[in-house]
Amino acid sequence: MALPTLWRPWRREVAERRPESLLDELQRDVNRLFEQFWREPMLPAFFEESWDRFTPRVDVEETDEEVRVTAELPGLEEKDFELHLGEDELVLSGEKQVEHDDRRRGRWERSYGRFYRSIPLPCEVDGERASARFKNGVLTVTLPKAPEARARMKRIAVQAA
Repeated sequence: MALPTLWRPWRREVAERRPESLLDELQRDVNRLFEQFWREPMLPAFFEESWDRFTPRVDVEETDEEVRVTAELPGLEEKDFELHLGEDELVLSGEKQVEHDDRRRGRWERSYGRFYRSIPLPCEVDGERASARFKNGVLTVTLPKAPEARARMKRIAVQAA
């Protein structure tokens, strides 16, 4: 009795390749682009450099009486930054110095360099009564609202439908 064979040379089943539509080709190209990007990022030089720059993180809170700006400035002292109040913005600028010795090589993930943040203010503030406090690397700026800004605020009653 002969055993059945699984391989039949005279009968080849080849998957028939259908022509791709333009959308299929576009999808394939986009997938290839993203795969290549994550293997070796194709970022412009100016964008790559910005990863190494120090930029303070900032929170802005507004209450009925004041605007409070909080900025994280880790590793800095009061002499390392300046604070200026413009008409409608708060400007925070300074420099975080490099603290390591170039003779020893290693891995550097912390960022250094000059920074400049212009924080737009949501309303008019009274610059004469402004105050700033710096403690444990956190700068808190309190800007009381100008009387004109407080007078313009009006509560609107909300009614249920």
